[in-house]
Amino acid sequence: MSQRATDASALMLSGGVATALVGGTASLVMVASGSADLVVCAIVVGAPTALVLALGRLVGRAKAAAEAGPATHHHHYNGDVVQDQRSITTTTRGVIANTRNQTR
Repeated sequence: MSQRATDASALMLSGGVATALVGGTASLVMVASGSADLVVCAIVVGAPTALVLALGRLVGRAKAAAEAGPATHHHHYNGDVVQDQRSITTTTRGVIANTRNQTR
């Protein structure tokens, strides 16, 4: 197994254990208090699972968006750098376009 698959497997197991502990504890509290309802128990057990799945999908999409961005591009220059700030005007005339770029 690759390291990424091992990490994902450990994350899924941890999420499953956390969900079982939270849901089981809440169910035991409701049963002990005498106000346990089958629908409420199902919601208590299912809510952490839905939260973990939603957070996992959010993290996955954020990671994909970060990887899809443009690569960082750096320029390193040795010596003086001169920037030409002259404006260029373009005049296009005629049926067959004839462009003359003129520097002012």
